[in-house]
Amino acid sequence: MRRMSWAAAAAAIVAVGIGGAGVMGADGQDDGRGHSKRCSEATVRGDYGIQIQGTRPAPGGLTEAVIGIVHRTYDGQGNFTQVSNLKGSITGTNPDSQSFGTYEVNPDCTGIIRAQPLPGILIEERLVIVDDGREIRAAVMAPTAVVITSVHQRIHRR
Repeated sequence: MRRMSWAAAAAAIVAVGIGGAGVMGADGQDDGRGHSKRCSEATVRGDYGIQIQGTRPAPGGLTEAVIGIVHRTYDGQGNFTQVSNLKGSITGTNPDSQSFGTYEVNPDCTGIIRAQPLPGILIEERLVIVDDGREIRAAVMAPTAVVITSVHQRIHRR
Protein backbone atom coordinates (compact mmCIF):
# COMPACT_ATOMS: atom_id res chain seq x y z
CA MET A 1 0.00 0.00 0.00
CA ARG A 2 1.38 3.39 -1.00
CA ARG A 3 1.27 6.24 1.50
CA MET A 4 0.09 9.66 0.43
CA SER A 5 1.93 12.77 1.63
CA TRP A 6 0.06 15.38 3.69
CA ALA A 7 0.30 17.83 0.80
CA ALA A 8 -1.17 15.32 -1.64
CA ALA A 9 -3.95 14.42 0.83
CA ALA A 10 -4.81 18.09 1.35
CA ALA A 11 -4.87 18.70 -2.41
CA ALA A 12 -7.18 15.69 -2.87
CA ILE A 13 -9.56 16.94 -0.18
CA VAL A 14 -9.67 20.41 -1.74
CA ALA A 15 -10.25 18.94 -5.20
CA VAL A 16 -13.10 16.75 -3.95
CA GLY A 17 -14.56 19.70 -2.02
CA ILE A 18 -14.48 21.94 -5.08
CA GLY A 19 -15.66 19.30 -7.49
CA GLY A 20 -18.44 18.06 -5.24
CA ALA A 21 -19.68 21.46 -4.15
CA GLY A 22 -23.24 22.25 -5.06
CA VAL A 23 -24.63 25.73 -5.42
CA MET A 24 -25.46 27.21 -2.06
CA GLY A 25 -28.90 28.49 -1.22
CA ALA A 26 -30.01 31.43 0.92
CA ASP A 27 -29.51 29.39 4.05
CA GLY A 28 -25.96 28.44 3.05
CA GLN A 29 -27.05 24.98 1.91
CA ASP A 30 -27.24 23.40 -1.52
CA ASP A 31 -30.89 23.64 -2.48
CA GLY A 32 -30.73 20.20 -4.13
CA ARG A 33 -31.79 21.52 -7.53
CA GLY A 34 -28.43 22.86 -8.68
CA HIS A 35 -29.24 26.56 -8.27
CA SER A 36 -29.11 29.08 -5.47
CA LYS A 37 -31.87 30.88 -3.67
CA ARG A 38 -31.68 34.67 -3.69
CA CYS A 39 -32.72 37.02 -0.90
CA SER A 40 -34.48 40.39 -1.00
CA GLU A 41 -36.40 42.62 1.40
CA ALA A 42 -39.40 40.34 0.79
CA THR A 43 -37.46 37.43 2.35
CA VAL A 44 -37.82 39.23 5.69
CA ARG A 45 -41.52 39.89 6.16
CA GLY A 46 -43.76 39.60 9.17
CA ASP A 47 -43.27 39.46 12.92
CA TYR A 48 -39.99 38.44 14.56
CA GLY A 49 -39.07 37.87 18.18
CA ILE A 50 -35.58 39.17 18.90
CA GLN A 51 -33.23 38.54 21.81
CA ILE A 52 -30.34 40.99 22.30
CA GLN A 53 -27.31 41.08 24.56
CA GLY A 54 -24.14 43.08 24.80
CA THR A 55 -22.81 46.38 26.13
CA ARG A 56 -23.55 50.05 25.54
CA PRO A 57 -22.55 53.46 26.91
CA ALA A 58 -24.22 54.56 30.14
CA PRO A 59 -24.39 57.94 31.92
CA GLY A 60 -21.20 59.20 33.52
CA GLY A 61 -18.93 57.78 30.81
CA LEU A 62 -19.55 54.23 32.00
CA THR A 63 -20.30 51.08 29.99
CA GLU A 64 -23.17 48.82 30.98
CA ALA A 65 -24.27 45.31 30.11
CA VAL A 66 -27.63 45.24 28.33
CA ILE A 67 -30.14 42.49 27.58
CA GLY A 68 -33.53 42.66 25.99
CA ILE A 69 -36.33 41.31 23.90
CA VAL A 70 -37.90 43.00 20.90
CA HIS A 71 -41.00 42.40 18.82
CA ARG A 72 -40.23 43.68 15.30
CA THR A 73 -42.56 43.74 12.30
CA TYR A 74 -40.87 43.85 8.88
CA ASP A 75 -43.08 44.98 5.99
CA GLY A 76 -41.21 43.07 3.26
CA GLN A 77 -40.39 46.35 1.49
CA GLY A 78 -37.56 47.74 3.62
CA ASN A 79 -39.33 49.25 6.66
CA PHE A 80 -40.05 48.00 10.15
CA THR A 81 -41.63 48.98 13.45
CA GLN A 82 -40.74 47.53 16.82
CA VAL A 83 -41.51 47.43 20.52
CA SER A 84 -38.49 46.76 22.72
CA ASN A 85 -38.02 45.86 26.37
CA LEU A 86 -34.44 46.46 27.47
CA LYS A 87 -32.59 46.24 30.77
CA GLY A 88 -29.25 47.89 31.42
CA SER A 89 -27.06 46.95 34.37
CA ILE A 90 -26.81 50.64 35.31
CA THR A 91 -29.82 52.35 33.74
CA GLY A 92 -32.39 49.70 34.64
CA THR A 93 -35.42 48.79 32.55
CA ASN A 94 -36.95 50.57 29.60
CA PRO A 95 -40.23 48.74 28.90
CA ASP A 96 -42.42 48.88 25.78
CA SER A 97 -40.33 51.43 23.88
CA GLN A 98 -41.61 51.93 20.32
CA SER A 99 -39.33 52.76 17.41
CA PHE A 100 -38.92 52.27 13.68
CA GLY A 101 -36.31 51.83 11.00
CA THR A 102 -35.34 50.55 7.59
CA TYR A 103 -33.53 47.52 6.23
CA GLU A 104 -31.80 46.50 3.02
CA VAL A 105 -31.20 42.92 1.92
CA ASN A 106 -28.58 41.83 -0.61
CA PRO A 107 -29.06 38.85 -2.96
CA ASP A 108 -26.46 36.91 -0.90
CA CYS A 109 -28.74 37.18 2.19
CA THR A 110 -26.65 39.77 4.01
CA GLY A 111 -27.88 43.25 4.73
CA ILE A 112 -28.15 46.36 6.87
CA ILE A 113 -30.68 47.41 9.50
CA ARG A 114 -30.94 51.07 10.49
CA ALA A 115 -32.99 51.81 13.61
CA GLN A 116 -33.84 55.06 15.33
CA PRO A 117 -34.68 54.21 18.96
CA LEU A 118 -34.60 57.88 20.05
CA PRO A 119 -34.54 61.15 18.09
CA GLY A 120 -30.99 61.86 16.96
CA ILE A 121 -29.72 58.33 17.63
CA LEU A 122 -29.13 56.01 14.67
CA ILE A 123 -28.11 52.39 15.18
CA GLU A 124 -26.72 50.42 12.24
CA GLU A 125 -26.62 46.63 12.31
CA ARG A 126 -25.23 44.13 9.81
CA LEU A 127 -27.31 41.02 9.30
CA VAL A 128 -27.28 37.60 7.75
CA ILE A 129 -30.51 35.76 6.91
CA VAL A 130 -30.61 32.03 7.58
CA ASP A 131 -33.12 29.23 7.15
CA ASP A 132 -35.06 30.92 4.32
CA GLY A 133 -35.80 33.99 6.44
CA ARG A 134 -36.99 32.12 9.51
CA GLU A 135 -33.98 33.44 11.42
CA ILE A 136 -31.71 36.48 11.28
CA ARG A 137 -28.40 37.02 13.06
CA ALA A 138 -27.26 40.61 13.51
CA ALA A 139 -24.56 42.71 15.18
CA VAL A 140 -24.46 46.46 15.84
CA MET A 141 -21.72 48.18 13.83
CA ALA A 142 -22.47 51.83 14.71
CA PRO A 143 -22.17 53.62 16.96
CA THR A 144 -18.83 52.01 17.78
CA ALA A 145 -19.36 52.05 21.55
CA VAL A 146 -22.46 49.82 21.24
CA VAL A 147 -21.47 46.13 21.14
CA ILE A 148 -24.72 44.18 20.84
CA THR A 149 -25.62 41.00 18.99
CA SER A 150 -29.11 39.68 18.30
CA VAL A 151 -30.96 36.62 17.12
CA HIS A 152 -34.29 37.14 15.34
CA GLN A 153 -36.79 34.32 14.90
CA ARG A 154 -39.92 34.58 12.81
CA ILE A 155 -43.09 34.32 14.88
CA HIS A 156 -45.42 31.71 13.43
CA ARG A 157 -49.09 32.59 13.62
CA ARG A 158 -51.69 29.84 13.77
